[in-house]
Amino acid sequence: MSTEQTDRTFVRSFFTSPTAVEGDDTAEMLRKAAQLEGMQAPDVWVPDNEDATAPNMRDEGVENILDVISEYGADFPGEIHPRVVWHRDDPGTRRRGFEHMMRLADPDAGAIEHIDGFVVPEVGGIDDWKKADEFITIVESESGLEEGSLSMSPIVESGEAELAMSRIDREIGKRSNNLERLFMLVDGEVDYTKDMRAQTPAGDLPPWPELRHNTSRAASANDLIAVDGPYDDIRDVEGYRQRMTDNRAKGMTGIWSLTPGQVVEANTAPLPPQEGSYLLEVGDDTVELERTGDDAHAYDGDDVELEELGDGRYRLRIGREERELDEDELHDELRDRLRYVMAMDDYVESMTEFEEAKASGKGAISMSRTARLVLDGTEFEVTRDRMWDEATYQAAKTPITLFQEVYEARPDQREDLDERYGREVVDRAMDVG
Repeated sequence: MSTEQTDRTFVRSFFTSPTAVEGDDTAEMLRKAAQLEGMQAPDVWVPDNEDATAPNMRDEGVENILDVISEYGADFPGEIHPRVVWHRDDPGTRRRGFEHMMRLADPDAGAIEHIDGFVVPEVGGIDDWKKADEFITIVESESGLEEGSLSMSPIVESGEAELAMSRIDREIGKRSNNLERLFMLVDGEVDYTKDMRAQTPAGDLPPWPELRHNTSRAASANDLIAVDGPYDDIRDVEGYRQRMTDNRAKGMTGIWSLTPGQVVEANTAPLPPQEGSYLLEVGDDTVELERTGDDAHAYDGDDVELEELGDGRYRLRIGREERELDEDELHDELRDRLRYVMAMDDYVESMTEFEEAKASGKGAISMSRTARLVLDGTEFEVTRDRMWDEATYQAAKTPITLFQEVYEARPDQREDLDERYGREVVDRAMDVG
């Protein structure tokens, strides 16, 4: 089993590949995935011997996994977690999944030393999770592996499985199971929609924010990792990014990736931005202001107008609302509508400043940031003050800690990260916190 990343505390990208496809080289997709590197290489690679592979090719898929992983597994920069067949209501499917795990764990086949665990789909209630755990325990015993050395990552694709997540904390640690092997909790919204008998007018998937929240909550409560399901519209890059933004607000960093392009997006999106940006609230929308060449931030649109009237008076129109304001009133109005998205160096500088203040005996400090806005051709400066205390500092550590963990665990991505942020910023980010 792989020992390179046994303490992995993050998963950004969960990339699946069919284990066997029609053609002269049925392992072609596996072989291409096994050689991905840098930002195209996922944190977790899932040779998918379930939905991505035709039922009549799954036995061959297992042999392909063995061949490809034994050849390329030692150099693969992420973790490897094959997905086997399983179903809460079908003993025959569970048996076949067990047989496939036994074959993959054969020490003479040369692949198991690079396999970190198994992804188990279509689980049901908590007793079904314990069945899968018991099968993996038997696989370890029969293959001469240390008990608990293979992780288990269930895919939540039913109401039963969603309810089971609320019982994990009552079952982990019991002598009758090895559920400590749990690693990822993965959402499978397509089959979940089917199981819930849900319908939408256009036949598309419901957003299921409750499922993602429940998965993130269960992962947080049990020191596991939450991973969102697949985003099928692979050309909708902005939609994929927005989905990840929504997920991170729930504490869910990981997401399923269907293509190397989605892997790149999933690997980079959770990291702090290269440059800071300002967001302006305009009606029900939030608009990102464009950075100009002279380091101002400009609004490009028709819904905001700002005119200087003289004598410290301004006319401001946002949408259909128009007001005449003095300088202080305008400042307060824009300040309340403005938000700043911190860049990597902003995090580093602010955290460093707070650390120095704390070392000198201060429990809280105020930090100011001034933005030069250009609205409808008129310039105006807005200053925001933010109080930093220990809670603010700990919240800021979350993206920096992720960056530090990625930089340590993924040496194949360091060159990309150095180029993205600059070596000096990277060095300081690795030291802060």
